[in-house]
Formats: sequence, structure tokens, C-alpha cells
Amino acid sequence: MKGEPNMVVTVVIPATLPSRKQNSTMRPFAQLIVISAAAFLAGCASTPEARIARNQAAFNEYPAAVQQQIRSGEVALGFTPAMVRLALGEPSRVFSHQADTGLTELWVYHDNGPHFSIGIGLGGAVGRHSSAGVGMSTSTGDYDSEEKMRVEFRDGKVTAIEYVKR
Repeated sequence: MKGEPNMVVTVVIPATLPSRKQNSTMRPFAQLIVISAAAFLAGCASTPEARIARNQAAFNEYPAAVQQQIRSGEVALGFTPAMVRLALGEPSRVFSHQADTGLTELWVYHDNGPHFSIGIGLGGAVGRHSSAGVGMSTSTGDYDSEEKMRVEFRDGKVTAIEYVKR
């Protein structure tokens, strides 16, 4: 998410292995496992505890009931943007809404949990050469199935909270 550090995992996979004979079917499988684990770990989002630790002084100023809600990753009407960031992190999207009743800001949060997919790669081998396949997905820009909630602010306070019903 933008503005918030994410966990970064660096994985180095050697292009060539030592000259001893390798089991040709195990090498691609082992690489696939390492790459999958790295992708999974890189996608891990920050937690309320990590955000609180980075902003401990501000967190300590809040009442005990607010602190408990933030620790639980919950928001409530009347929360400030700083409180919402501690509880939920940075929003995936931010919208401004101007109406005759005034200006509101809408923060949209997505479900950032792990998602799994399976791809199939086809290739051939000749001698010591091998090939690999890569999976890819696209979006039509239609309904965002990953959206989980929206938080609306007016005059620096939460005035509405919307949850997606599943």
C-alpha cells in the first residue's frame, strides 16, 4: 500500500548450479517452491501492532476504548484519519466528494489477504535445456471484488462506515 512500508523478501536463485549431475525434475520444482514462498511473503500486509509500534506516542494519547478498537483493526464513528490509519493502514483508494452539503473524503480498503491461483506452463526439453511457463491475469475494470470497506470523513472525523456484504 502506498505510504506504508511493506515486507520485502529477496530471493536469489542461481542461474547455474555446480557441475555435479542434478535430478532434472527436482530443480524446477524447488525453484517454483522458493519463488512461490517469496511471492507469498512479499504480499503480507502490515498489522495494527506494527503500525502502533511506529506511532506509539500518538497511540498512547487515545482513550483505552479507542486503543482496544485500533488493536482489533476496527474503526468507529468519530475516529480521526490518524486513528483509522493505525487501525487499518493506508487506504487502497481515496475519493473526494463535493456536494451541496459539503466536502467528504472516502477511503476505500481492499481485502489484502493471501490469494492463491494455479498456472500451467508447457515447455519442452532437449538435452540439458529446460523451459518454464508463466501465468498472468487481467482485469476488465468492472466491480472490484477485493473491496471490503469504505470509510467516509467529514471535517476530519469518520461520519460513515460501509462494509461489503459477502
